[in-house]
Amino acid sequence: MSGFFGSISKSDCVKDVFYGTDYHSHLGTKRAGLAFFSKEKGFQRAIHSLEDGYFRNKFENDIKNFTGTSGIGVISDTEPQPIIVNSHLGRYAVATVCKIINYDELEAYFLEKRHTFSETSLGAVNPTELVAMLIAEGKDFLSGIQNVYDRVKGSCSMLILTNDGIFAARDKLGRTPIILGKKKNAYSVTFETCAFSNLDYEIEKFIGPGEVVRITANGYEQLRKPNEKMQICSFLWVYYGYPPSFYEGINVDECRYRCGAALAKNDNVKADFVAGIPDSGIGHAIGYSNKASIPLKRPYSKYTPTWPRSFMPQSQDTRELVAKMKLIPNKAIINGKSGIFLDDSIVRGTQLKDNVRDLHNAGIKEVNMRIACPPLTYPCEFLNFSRARSSMELATKKAVKQLEGKDDVDMKEYSDSNSEKYKAMVDQIRENLDLTTLKFQNLDDLVEAIGLPKKKLCTHCWDGSSYFD
Repeated sequence: MSGFFGSISKSDCVKDVFYGTDYHSHLGTKRAGLAFFSKEKGFQRAIHSLEDGYFRNKFENDIKNFTGTSGIGVISDTEPQPIIVNSHLGRYAVATVCKIINYDELEAYFLEKRHTFSETSLGAVNPTELVAMLIAEGKDFLSGIQNVYDRVKGSCSMLILTNDGIFAARDKLGRTPIILGKKKNAYSVTFETCAFSNLDYEIEKFIGPGEVVRITANGYEQLRKPNEKMQICSFLWVYYGYPPSFYEGINVDECRYRCGAALAKNDNVKADFVAGIPDSGIGHAIGYSNKASIPLKRPYSKYTPTWPRSFMPQSQDTRELVAKMKLIPNKAIINGKSGIFLDDSIVRGTQLKDNVRDLHNAGIKEVNMRIACPPLTYPCEFLNFSRARSSMELATKKAVKQLEGKDDVDMKEYSDSNSEKYKAMVDQIRENLDLTTLKFQNLDDLVEAIGLPKKKLCTHCWDGSSYFD
C-alpha cells in the first residue's frame, strides 16, 4: 500500500505537506517523496529511501530549502515518486496509490509509439511514470485522467500538482480513498484523515469513486462526478487504516471494536484474558473484551525505540529477528493462563507462528486465536495487500495443499464458512500454527461491522467476488 497528502494555501504550505505526509508512514515501506511549486522556484522535488531511516529524518534538511504555496507528498511501498514531467499540458508532478495489473501491455503500447521511460521501479517500469504518460495523452488534465481510468486495469488514485492547482482523482471504483480537508486560507487532500487533526484541517468532503476535483487556495470545483459503483478495500478498516482515521465517514477504530464484538458474540471459549496482537489487533481486542466481559491484558509489550519497523533491515534473517525482538512477552500474565488473542488477519502466518512459540515458551496454557476477517483464500488483484510473493504462500493455500495434495484447487468451497472443507482448512491452519483454537470472522459480520452495503466493499480476498470495471 502507499499513501499521499497534498496542500494548497494562500501562504507557504511546506510544513503542512511535510507533516501530513509523515502521518502516512504506516502505509509505505520503501520510498517517499515531496514535490512543491512556487512562482519563484518553480517545481522542487526530493525522493529518499525509507529502508534505513524515518521519513522525518530523511526530509527535514530538504524542507529547509523548499518553498511553495502548493505541494504533494507520498510514501510508497515500491516506486520512487512523485514524478515530475513536462508535456503539452505543461510541467506537473504526479503521485499515485496504484496497482496496475496490465502495465506490461501499457509499457508495450508506449514503446511501440517510440516513447522513452526514464524511471524504473525494482527493475521494471515505474507505475507512476506510466500514469503520468497516460495523463499526457489527454487534451487537458481531465481527459488525461479519464484516459487513466479507461486504460488502467487494477486500481489508481492520483494527485496532480500543477502551477495553478492540485487535481485529486480517486480510483474509478474507489478502492482507495481521497478525502478533502479545509482550514482558514488552505485546502488539503489526504489518504488518511488522521493527518488532519494536528494540522487544524477539518474534513470537508469524501471524494467519490472516479470523482475528479481541482483545488486552489480559494476553493475547489468538481470536474467529474463520482461513479455509482464503489468497491472500497475492506482492509482499510481491518488492517491498513490508522485508528483515528475515517473512510466514507466511518471511523477505523470504532469499526474494529465492532469486529471484535462480533467475534465475541459468536464465541463461547473461556479464558483468563483477552489480548490484541500489536498494533492493529488492539482495537479488535478491545471490542471482544468489552462484549465478552473478559479482562483485557497486555501479554506482549511492543519495544519500538530502536527498531520501530521490522522491514528496515536489508536481510530477511535480520528482519525476522527484529520482528521477534520488538515484541517482549510478559510471563507474569502468560504463565499458566489461557488467553484469547485478536489479530487483523493471517496472511502467511510466519510471524504469528513465532509469536505463538514465544507464548508456549512463556508457559501459556491455551492460545485461542480470533481473526477479525475471514480467511484469505484469494490473492489481492487490486492493491499490494497480501505481503506474499505468490498465492501459494498464503496460509490458506498451504493448508489446502496439505489436505488435497495439490496446488491447483478451486477455493470456492473453502471460502464458504458453512462447508466441511472450510472447517477442515481452518483446523489445518490451527494445527500448523500450534493454536488451541482458531476462529475467523464471518464475512456477513465483517460487512455489518464496517457499515456499508457489501456491494460497495471489495471483499475479493475472502470470496473472489470483486471486479475490474
